[in-house]
Amino acid sequence: MKSVIIVRYCEIHLKGKNKKFFEKLLINAIQKSLSDIPHKLAVMNARYLIEDFNENDYDTICERLSKIFGVHSYSPAKVVKSDFDEIAKCCLELVDGKTGTFKVNTNRADKKFPLPSPQMSRELGGVLLEKYHENIKVDVINPSFSVNVDIRESGETLIYTDVIKGFGGLPVGSSGKGLLLLSGGIDSPVAGFMLAKRGMKLEALHFHSYPYTSEQALDKVKTLAKLISYFTGGLKLHIVKFTHIQEQIHEHCPEELMITLMRRFMMRIAERISVKNGCQAIVTGESLGQVASQTVESITSSNSVVTQPVFRPLIGFDKLEIIEISQKIDTFETSILPYEDCCTVFLPKFPAIKPKMETILRAESALDVEALVESALQDVEIFEV
Repeated sequence: MKSVIIVRYCEIHLKGKNKKFFEKLLINAIQKSLSDIPHKLAVMNARYLIEDFNENDYDTICERLSKIFGVHSYSPAKVVKSDFDEIAKCCLELVDGKTGTFKVNTNRADKKFPLPSPQMSRELGGVLLEKYHENIKVDVINPSFSVNVDIRESGETLIYTDVIKGFGGLPVGSSGKGLLLLSGGIDSPVAGFMLAKRGMKLEALHFHSYPYTSEQALDKVKTLAKLISYFTGGLKLHIVKFTHIQEQIHEHCPEELMITLMRRFMMRIAERISVKNGCQAIVTGESLGQVASQTVESITSSNSVVTQPVFRPLIGFDKLEIIEISQKIDTFETSILPYEDCCTVFLPKFPAIKPKMETILRAESALDVEALVESALQDVEIFEV
């Protein structure tokens, strides 16, 4: 008897003639994630088997599988010879200590095996009941757990009871490349997670306003980038110094338009960096109506200065929904650390909620927009996470 982990995908099944492309990306993601752990990865009828690993590495392997997009579920399993007595012995071991209701599911891929699937399930159920009748009983409609027996044509049988859900989605890299505007808040890491789940490869951009924001604020963003990178298979983080632009807006423009004008500069800079690095879209964590810069008018204003598509995966989410996801992906505790980002610098007392385009353009005419953008792009720091 040996231990393996069965890995399954779901949405990839729908990809028709392109399925091989998605399968290759998923295999590469699994192999990259487990590259420092001795193991073997075998392909088995739209599933993968991770085998020949050290039992001490089991928890680490499962933790990493849980962060690979495209993985629908995985199961720790045992492999035994396709012999009734061997299979029954393994089932008894797996059920030992369990309570509640159960059923046995048998898949007989090896048609040479003497017992048909329904009979095999009944026979194994009888064996389990005979020994554990005080703790378990049969329920084929809504069981507490299932004993799954997969009799393979190779002469070996896979047996497992647990199916652990992954995040699903599509393998990273299957849906192009985007540039994530990464602040130090709760929303943008979740936005990056959501787009990576749909297969988008990400780079990230952060605007830093030292000395108005601290080095701790920058360290916080680097930590968030690292946490996101567990899902994206690595991440390149671009840091742009934004202080001078904010000072110029504060000095020459109406206070209530500070946030609106700042967002327009961010989008201009983001598009230049996006194009330079082969990204096809800009990704933000905006949620409609959440703050003044996320009204329809404000979003229209920032969209108008770029030609690349801007993806806002959280646009219809409320704050509690976003927080719930951030807790699930372990970014929440970092996001709420009390180090302010550039959006809090020179924050107006009464920001414009529905800015008019003619008012925005009039205010922006007081600035040398192109020179400020070019100046910011001259000193971009890059960190490989």
